[in-house]
Amino acid sequence: MQRRQLIIAWTGLLAAGSSTVPHAQAADPFDGDPYRSHPWPDIRREYLGKAPVAFDERVHVQGPAFAEDPMNVPITVRVEPALGRVEEILVLVDRNPIRKVLSYFPQQALPSIAFRFKLEQASPVRAAVRTADGRWHVGGTWVDSSGGGCTVSGATRKDGSWAQTLGDVSGRLFTQAPGQGDAVARLRVKVMHPMDTGLVAGVPAFYVSRLSVRDGEDRELARLQTFEPVSENPVFSFDFASPPKGGVRVVGVDNNGNRIAHRLP
Repeated sequence: MQRRQLIIAWTGLLAAGSSTVPHAQAADPFDGDPYRSHPWPDIRREYLGKAPVAFDERVHVQGPAFAEDPMNVPITVRVEPALGRVEEILVLVDRNPIRKVLSYFPQQALPSIAFRFKLEQASPVRAAVRTADGRWHVGGTWVDSSGGGCTVSGATRKDGSWAQTLGDVSGRLFTQAPGQGDAVARLRVKVMHPMDTGLVAGVPAFYVSRLSVRDGEDRELARLQTFEPVSENPVFSFDFASPPKGGVRVVGVDNNGNRIAHRLP
């Protein structure tokens, strides 16, 4: 009887003691992602590395609620000035077979860009912004879609016209009076290119890989690294706090070494 009472007393002490020890909180499998996207932890490790990452409302990503044309989904990224100096804007799509869409280095341009891309299925679309302190600030939007944008040939690939227009560039510089917003000048550039993803049978990956915007004195104002998910015959819009001096040049190259060069008047 005495032994039984000791065992009961000891068990009670253990139970009481365990109740005073706080339980360790379970780790969040989504790393704080507001979209609760299963691919996000792997995307963060692969593309953002070990640098600090925070979801930040000062990074604005705008896109359609539903992508009517999954091969041409319009996206605009804008970063508020309060975030400070922006070194890079990296655009990622969680559920695309090729997740990295582009990297934008604003240089002398404002930290904003507009473009179109191919969407394979409904997904978060994210902009990860790297500031001068090495931290990543992430914003995003959810775009629904019937899908299939990455695995279908573009119109110029189907009709064969891409070969006649490859590398042609057109563009226009728009200006407005100071005091009507941060952007006093906007450059809109279109580059003729099939932008093949390599996910269509018999058609290898073929895409513009680099673009540079330069002023009349050949100073680099902005630089883009682009990848397969960017839409066919891509159009990019860049914003500037003041008009580029001496006109604008656009130079670049695709992944096959074909060069792109154009001077806007």
